Amino acid sequence: MHQNDEDPLWDHIARSLGKPAAATCRPGFPFDESALHDAAVLVPLVARQTGMHVIFTRRSEALKKHSGQISFPGGMLEPADDSPLAAALREAHEEIGLLSSRVRVLGALPRYPTATGFMIHPFVGQVICADGLCADPGEVAEIFEVPLGFFLDPANHRPHHIEYDGQTYRLHAMPYEDYYIWGATAAILRELYHCLRQGAPELLPSAVE
Repeated sequence: MHQNDEDPLWDHIARSLGKPAAATCRPGFPFDESALHDAAVLVPLVARQTGMHVIFTRRSEALKKHSGQISFPGGMLEPADDSPLAAALREAHEEIGLLSSRVRVLGALPRYPTATGFMIHPFVGQVICADGLCADPGEVAEIFEVPLGFFLDPANHRPHHIEYDGQTYRLHAMPYEDYYIWGATAAILRELYHCLRQGAPELLPSAVE
């Protein structure tokens, strides 16, 4: 299915998303929300000839935390940020050179608490023009894209278990070619899948093929 920047499916996605206040429920994972640091990410969607794609980053191996992992553009809120959304857009500009003027914010996904002490605020955005994106070498080793339809097929959502602080937690992974997408990134994609399954079924695999 071909998409373009004016395709009405973008409006269907926007209607599927909201501005939820509640955090994602993670059974078996107790957390004190007041002790978590706020962070924000942008889930960038872009129209290609073959359909909608998701833009990702692979974090630099030189970083002390989460080095080499697949992520969305984003990071911790800073004092100058007016809101989590402002932080997500700022980080997207700093990390991959994406100007906020080229992003149409479609909505928000539920906040996601991590075992490493963050409360992630995810926002979904339509990238009007992805030309000229450039990775900040200090933070990003690679910018790449994956077809959105891959994540809308639950057959590609696989269980992934981790041990943390003596506890075992069940997460999800979504391996794609040489990229192993897991953790908070995969959890946010799962939330996006659930939202679109309800509000934009036109994008599910049977419609995308």
